[in-house]
Amino acid sequence: MGNSPLMIEYHDKEWGVPVHDDRTLFEFLALEGAQAGLSWQTVLSKRENYRKAFHAFEPAKIARFKRGDVQRLLRDPGIIRNRLKIQATINNAKQILQMQKEFGSFDKPIWRFVGGKPIKHRFDSLNGIPATTVESDAMSKDLRKRGLRFVGPTICYAFMQAVGMVNDHTTKCFRYDAV
Repeated sequence: MGNSPLMIEYHDKEWGVPVHDDRTLFEFLALEGAQAGLSWQTVLSKRENYRKAFHAFEPAKIARFKRGDVQRLLRDPGIIRNRLKIQATINNAKQILQMQKEFGSFDKPIWRFVGGKPIKHRFDSLNGIPATTVESDAMSKDLRKRGLRFVGPTICYAFMQAVGMVNDHTTKCFRYDAV
């Protein structure tokens, strides 16, 4: 996962731990989308800046962003200044609010792709871990149908790993049994 202190701490304390909080789920979905084409280290190093710039990832606040907010974010050196990714985060906040209205939470429709509980894979090495799965393909298709963007199957799978929907720690990793 990486050797920097930030990456080690993320791996050891967060990655793969099941998340059911809507705000945190949205944060990870937004950050995974921001990562597209970049390294996770790059995004993780900007995470605190993202939290400030995007009002702690509160969907209701982000859904109200206007053109001026997009311009402000495009000038913010603390985040990835990609117009499409910024607009996708704003759009996705609006769509998540709709999902919360429909299902009572964002958590319920997201976790249904794994039957409500983590899938515990048994990979001996990182080479065995796939980039996508049937579940991430289905999640991607559903989220795109609902109007979300930057939610392709690979992004969805990385999101599923991050929020503990799948346990992809290798069987040799000390975190495998912990999560």
